[in-house]
Parts: sequence; C-alpha cells; structure tokens
Amino acid sequence: MAVLNPYLSFRDNAREAMTFYQSVLGGKLDLVEFSSFPMPHDAADANKIMHSWLETDDGMVLAGSDTPAGMEYQEPRGISVSMSTDDGARAQAIWDGLADGGTVDIPFDGAPWGGRFGMITDRYGVSWMITENAAGE
Repeated sequence: MAVLNPYLSFRDNAREAMTFYQSVLGGKLDLVEFSSFPMPHDAADANKIMHSWLETDDGMVLAGSDTPAGMEYQEPRGISVSMSTDDGARAQAIWDGLADGGTVDIPFDGAPWGGRFGMITDRYGVSWMITENAAGE
C-alpha cells in the first residue's frame, strides 16, 4: 500500500500551526523537536519542530515541520491541500475552522458537478480545497 501525505513547511510556527490543524481536523498530533534528535542543529532550532504528524480518526494525515534557521524558507504557493468527504457536517466544520483567520478564495457552496466546493487560504498561508461529495459519489 502506498500513501500520499501533505507535508507542510513553516518558518518558526509549526507547533502553533499543527496544533491549529488538530483543533480543526481532530485526531492525534505528535510533535518532535530538533533537540530530540542526536544530530547537529543550530541552538536556535532546539525547541522548533523537526517533525510533526497529525492523524485524524477518519484516516487523514497531515505532517509538517519548521524550516531550520540555516535553510531558506519560502511561503507555500502553487499547491493546495485537498480534502474530500461525503460527510456534509464534517466538511462544513473543517471549512469553518480553516476560515477562522483565513481568507476565502472561493466560497464553500454548490458545485456544478454536485455537492459543495470551496477554496480557502488559512491563517498560515496554506491553500485548501474542501469538497463535500454529492450523495452517492
């Protein structure tokens, strides 16, 4: 079995961002700091997140980390995290959570292909596409 998981990069706020995503998506969040690994790292990075892993009860996985001080960081662009579900209440709850402090790019509304669809850029600059599949799809 192969699995494709979004892995998000942050400058210095991975802990805050991943905790926010856990509040929106639910599930179990594991956070591992640079200081937990027996490898050289900049002292300024010690308490930053080297790896985080959020796994929701319905099987979604989102991972992320802080970009070390010595590496260039670029804001996300040209990519979106896409989430689809048949559960309308779950889709709406995720939309509402991501909208808190975010920017609506396309309102979450009826889609020409059925169901509902919307695009949002969350408070961390991550673009999301949320789809509530039409009944029976």
